Amino acid sequence: MVLLPDNNTYLFSYQRVFPAIEFARKTLNGSELFGGLKFNVRYENSGCGGDALFALVDKQKEERPDLVLGPVCEYAAAPVMRVASHWNIPVISAGALATGFREKNSEFSHLTRIAPTYLKMAETFLAIFKDFTWRTAYLIYEDDKEERNCFFTMEGVFTVLSEYHIVTDLAVLNSHEERVDTDGIISSTYGSEVVIMCAKADKIRELMLAFHRRKLTSDSHIFFNIELFNSSSYGDGSWRRGDKFDNEAKAAYSFLNTVTLLRSTKPEFEVFSMEMKKSQQESGIPVCEDCSAVNMFMEGFHDALLLYAFALRDVMSNGLTKKDGRQITHSMWNRTFEGIAGQVSLDANGDRNGDFSIVRMTDPDAGTHETIMNFGTNGTFKPMPGFKREWFSLRTAPEPPPPKHIESSCGLGVSAVTGLIVGGILGTALLMAFYFFRKNYRITIERRTPREECDIGKHRQLREDSIRSNFSAA
Repeated sequence: MVLLPDNNTYLFSYQRVFPAIEFARKTLNGSELFGGLKFNVRYENSGCGGDALFALVDKQKEERPDLVLGPVCEYAAAPVMRVASHWNIPVISAGALATGFREKNSEFSHLTRIAPTYLKMAETFLAIFKDFTWRTAYLIYEDDKEERNCFFTMEGVFTVLSEYHIVTDLAVLNSHEERVDTDGIISSTYGSEVVIMCAKADKIRELMLAFHRRKLTSDSHIFFNIELFNSSSYGDGSWRRGDKFDNEAKAAYSFLNTVTLLRSTKPEFEVFSMEMKKSQQESGIPVCEDCSAVNMFMEGFHDALLLYAFALRDVMSNGLTKKDGRQITHSMWNRTFEGIAGQVSLDANGDRNGDFSIVRMTDPDAGTHETIMNFGTNGTFKPMPGFKREWFSLRTAPEPPPPKHIESSCGLGVSAVTGLIVGGILGTALLMAFYFFRKNYRITIERRTPREECDIGKHRQLREDSIRSNFSAA
């Protein structure tokens, strides 16, 4: 059973992903490696909310599926995975990348994530922070309060960096507001060495223009943008809008580093890519000539069916059946196999290890980009030919903004003296009121534990949302 949205505005819509799954199914049905196993696939509209759970429940009235592929959206995936785990059905998703899904002891026990998670991506930042000995970061993310991709992305970064005591602060952009409070954000970035952003392309451009105009791009800050899903939103021309700010934006983008998934160069992948492009064109989905027709969701769901086939074959060879969901799930974990775009490696918790790239403008005059570093599952960076270490070297330490000028005098004015007298009177009245209140009523004072005190600091919003991302209320 495949749970995908019908709406083509999603990069993981049925019409986009269906051809990839069918490509894999035909490969499996025609292969002798799987002992004549045949795979029948049924598709249901998941939307990005409750429809996914309803589809699963309705399906089980006829016959419970042997496997669930999807959903992708976090808030659609959470209830489906709880129910599927209870019913002993394996679930493989190229989504559900949020930090909360890593807890697989109970409610997400049958989940395998075939795409690199946000925590895996965040390890890229940890490695580069260690290499360049950075200790402070400012996180900027856009929150639409619906899919919340950037919130969950930045949650992974926050979690990993915080575990290694890297100081972080944050700013949240309202997805429904056209303009960004660039002045407020810029004043908050002082004191942070690294700025990490996740937002729509237009807001990234607006922020980079503001940072560049304040001369923060050249020596005191390093800038990163995270774009895992849509490769067309970064690279050559991503700064161009055809307006009077294009040249300025191109100059600003020469200081921007984009973290994205490593792209495959396998010959087999080119055949797959051409098939996917043809299918999308036949479905009326626009595909630009210079853009990749394959995204991580298409790759992921293709490889998901392969992974399940390997695990099912191994389990059945040991005398079990396709209904032994827990055994099939564990057989998929801690496994490495060859996927459509290259080697796929899953860790012991059933989460895919990821390979990521850092893309940067290497020719400021032409405005062209190249991959300058790759990050592998072994936790190390591989610099590419265009890499220059000076791009990541801070020449000056970040400085706070100049304090506002406050006029002062040697003595106290009349208004100040009056204020002191009134304050004294009010303070005395409050103390007397408290004394009589305490005398007549018992007051119980609850003291916070030291742990609670730590949790109500400047990261309060992100910490509270991080708790919600464990889907206790989803």
